[in-house]
Amino acid sequence: MARKSKSNRSELYLEENKDQIYENALAEIQSFELPLGTTLRSVYDDQPNAHQKFMEKLDACIRNHDREIEKMCNFHHQGFVDAITELLKVRADAEKLKVQVTDTNRRLQDAGKEVIAQTEEIIRCRVQQRNITTVVEKLQLCLPVLEMYSKLKEQMSVKRYYSALKTMEQLENLYLPRVSQYRFCQIMIENLPKLREEIKEISMSDLKDFLESIRKHSDRIGETAMKQAQQQKTFSTALQKQNNVNYGRNMHLGRNRILESKNEITLKRTFEDEDEHEEEVLTAQDLVDFSPVYRCLHIYSVLGDGEIFENYYRKQRRKQARLVLQPQSSMHETVEGYRRYFSQIVGFFVVEDHILHVTQGLVTRTYTDELWNMALSKIIAVLRTHSSYCNDPDLVLELKNLIVVFADTLQGYGFPVNRLFDLLFEIRDQYNETLLKKWSGLFRDIFEADNYSPIPVANEEEYRIVISKFPFQDPELDKQSFPKKLPMSQSVPQIYMQVKEFIYASLKFSESLHRSSTEIDDMLRKSTNLLLTRTLSSCLQNLIKKPHIGLTELVQIIINTTHLEQACKYLEDFISNITNISQLTVHTARLYGLSTFKDARHAAEGEIYTKLNQKIDEFIQIADYDWTMSESDGRASGYLMDLINFLRSTFQVFTHLPGKVAQTACMSACQHLSMSLMQMLLDSELKQISMGAIQQFNLDVIQCELFASSEPVPGFQGDTLQLAFIDLRQLLDLFMVWDWSTYLADYGQATSKYLRVNPSTALTLLEKVHRGMKDSSKKNNIFAQFRKNDRDKQKLIETVVKQLRSLVNGMSQHT
Repeated sequence: MARKSKSNRSELYLEENKDQIYENALAEIQSFELPLGTTLRSVYDDQPNAHQKFMEKLDACIRNHDREIEKMCNFHHQGFVDAITELLKVRADAEKLKVQVTDTNRRLQDAGKEVIAQTEEIIRCRVQQRNITTVVEKLQLCLPVLEMYSKLKEQMSVKRYYSALKTMEQLENLYLPRVSQYRFCQIMIENLPKLREEIKEISMSDLKDFLESIRKHSDRIGETAMKQAQQQKTFSTALQKQNNVNYGRNMHLGRNRILESKNEITLKRTFEDEDEHEEEVLTAQDLVDFSPVYRCLHIYSVLGDGEIFENYYRKQRRKQARLVLQPQSSMHETVEGYRRYFSQIVGFFVVEDHILHVTQGLVTRTYTDELWNMALSKIIAVLRTHSSYCNDPDLVLELKNLIVVFADTLQGYGFPVNRLFDLLFEIRDQYNETLLKKWSGLFRDIFEADNYSPIPVANEEEYRIVISKFPFQDPELDKQSFPKKLPMSQSVPQIYMQVKEFIYASLKFSESLHRSSTEIDDMLRKSTNLLLTRTLSSCLQNLIKKPHIGLTELVQIIINTTHLEQACKYLEDFISNITNISQLTVHTARLYGLSTFKDARHAAEGEIYTKLNQKIDEFIQIADYDWTMSESDGRASGYLMDLINFLRSTFQVFTHLPGKVAQTACMSACQHLSMSLMQMLLDSELKQISMGAIQQFNLDVIQCELFASSEPVPGFQGDTLQLAFIDLRQLLDLFMVWDWSTYLADYGQATSKYLRVNPSTALTLLEKVHRGMKDSSKKNNIFAQFRKNDRDKQKLIETVVKQLRSLVNGMSQHT
């Protein structure tokens, strides 16, 4: 029961709840705020008969509303009727009003057509005006862009690339962003990188043309720079010399001081006038247009590729430096080859120095120093090689002058050139060698052209001409009247003048080397010593050895060398006057002419001795003795008399020689003659000699002794010259008097009469005489062997021969 009551209560509750749900659903449907789907779904989701019940509720609600509407209509019906009645009353008036309004509207329309047209025109104009204003505004934004772009194109056309890059930068950063929405701006933006690349290519092309241009014009640039440096140096040197002259003059002479001041003013005015009339001084910038370099550098810097440009420029210039430093194979043949070589190098470094000072960072001092050190090593190597081929001293001197100008020019641009001046000292030695070779030829020509006779002077003028060339002093000769003869030959003043010319030539090389006077003096003395001790000495030695130089020429050569030796002190004074260095200075070198000319004299003296001996040998060779004659001719041989006459006339020429030389020559000739005669007797091919031949030979030796005793050369004491024939005399006396017993008894004693007779020599000659006697006896008398005297003499000879052989054997064993 309880369960049933509980179920009834639930159904009653549900029934009441459903009514409330339906009420809510109707309220929601009437509100039109919530979606109907949700509301209807909530109604149909409950019981199966919910639809019917809901419809019933809905109909009840509709009926309630209809009743309310009806009530409201009944309430307002009278008012509605009254309103209709009023409307009917005003209907006619409304029709009239309508007609009037229509008519008014028609008239207004007709009247407003023109206004409408004008209004439409105004509207159209207003629209155009607005559009124009908009276009103007946009064009005002675009015009600067177009103007800048036009300016860019114009700058490109006139090759103002750096300005063009600046214009591009302004376009990109300032103008184009304002109008970036337009298509033409996009085209411009796309073209700008292409224009930059074009500018880079064009500027690089211009740079290449510039590099090619300076490669071609380097020699002209260098030549101009060297010329300017040389002119500056000439001007400075002239002023310095003028100042030195003024300083060295006697300061107490007032008039001279005034004249010197005037001279100095005149000199300065002269240089000023030259400067005024001189062409305008040209620089590297005047000769070459450097704008491509500046332009390219600026362009690459603006584009952020400055380092790339610097590396490219330096690389190309290094290549050009190698080409410039490469000399032509024939450079050493002419001075123009060296001048062009130096001009190109100077031009190259002048350009680099200009680039260094007018640009920032393109080249640095470190870079130029490195490039110069590389170039300097190459230059020195090239000059060492090519200068070694130069055999002309004038060409070497020109080369030296070019090197000095070259060094001074580059030193003016701040490049170190000490190594070049060190090289000049090497070239100086070579220059001296070429000078020595040249002067060797000059000396040979002088010696070849000399007549080797004393210089004749007919009058005072000729005499002064000679002594103006050679410092000759002889008081005794000055006392003689004209015409007269100077003791030396023509070659002496010529040699002396050529030595002075050599000193001048050596001095030319020493100039401009930035050396002190002491060093120049030392260099001049050393080179002069080389000329005297090597070149002149060699020429003299070769001259003395020449076959065509006879005794007369040799005598004159000795006289010449004596005078040249005496002139050496004047050469030292000459050098001192040039260099202003006193000979009393401790480090001053002396000339070695004394030893040179002494050696030449000794050689000439020796050659005199040799030629005298050769002449004696020539006479000896024509001797024609009959070694089998029975008796002598009673007079000396003809060849010997001719020889003595020759010696007598020759020794008369020796009167101008120093006494000892003439005496030595005379003694040497006599000794050689004695030895030659002795060798003639002892000749191995001569097998036998008759006593008649011994007698004839004795007559010849007597003539030799008479010649020696006649004192052909003064100065010998007593019979000194006769002693040259003492060996022959004792040997011949031994055979003439047949004093063998005395010889054998006194042999070995200091008081021996035949002290100078050697047993071997006596044995050889005795055997030849023995054979001659045997042969003579056989021819004259077939019964000679039966003569007692002849038999005794032969026995004596045989005995003497045995004794002499024992002496000779004893001497050999003792030895």
